Amino acid sequence: MKAPKPLNDKELMAVEAAIGHHFTDKARLDRALTHASARPAKGSDYERLEFLGDRVLGLCVAEHLFVKFRNAGEGELSVRLNQLVSAETCAAVADELELHRFIRTGSDVKKITGKNMLNVRADVVESLIAAIYLDAGLEAARAFVLKFWSERAAHEDAGRRDAKTELQEWAHARFAVTPVYRVVDRSGPDHDPRFTVMVDIAGLPTETGTERSKRAAEQAAAARLLEREGVWDRASTDDGTV
Repeated sequence: MKAPKPLNDKELMAVEAAIGHHFTDKARLDRALTHASARPAKGSDYERLEFLGDRVLGLCVAEHLFVKFRNAGEGELSVRLNQLVSAETCAAVADELELHRFIRTGSDVKKITGKNMLNVRADVVESLIAAIYLDAGLEAARAFVLKFWSERAAHEDAGRRDAKTELQEWAHARFAVTPVYRVVDRSGPDHDPRFTVMVDIAGLPTETGTERSKRAAEQAAAARLLEREGVWDRASTDDGTV
């Protein structure tokens, strides 16, 4: 397979402008955006950077939460941390930065959709964090993380557990049943779909959630049911997201 060309100067400048950091080593930035399927040689992709970036991200987010939520216990801090460093959150940051325009992949990977591509976008964000760390140190990496994670960390409902897990445990303890989810509607174009999912617990009214992925819609439906039944306080935005 012929390897794709490195990013040109204009593309590299566009990435730097988006992330707010100018690299001394441009080759490191290019490597941070290169998937293993596109690497011309071993070690020229982002896999090693992703390993380091995951740890740097965890440290920066954990430190931020420790300082910001002074009255939170270890359990709440862990829930917040897990949500903020999840693949879903990292992929959301990638989408905010429109990194899909610059990720270099082989033709086989470009055909992958859904969760696999979500993981690729998430991995690239972690590799970028590592690249920034190696290029300019921890303070530069922390500045990037705080720029894109501090607002996400401030959400009141970010301290909640995973809604589906919470609902399943509650339904088992209360009714000895398992919640049932089913897609009741799918709308929108393929590149921007909207899924509406219904959750049903025998003996209770159903609830629905609508989001851009089936999994997110399930979470939204579960959150609404938990709020309606008083298991969770209603989120301040009242949109059912978690």
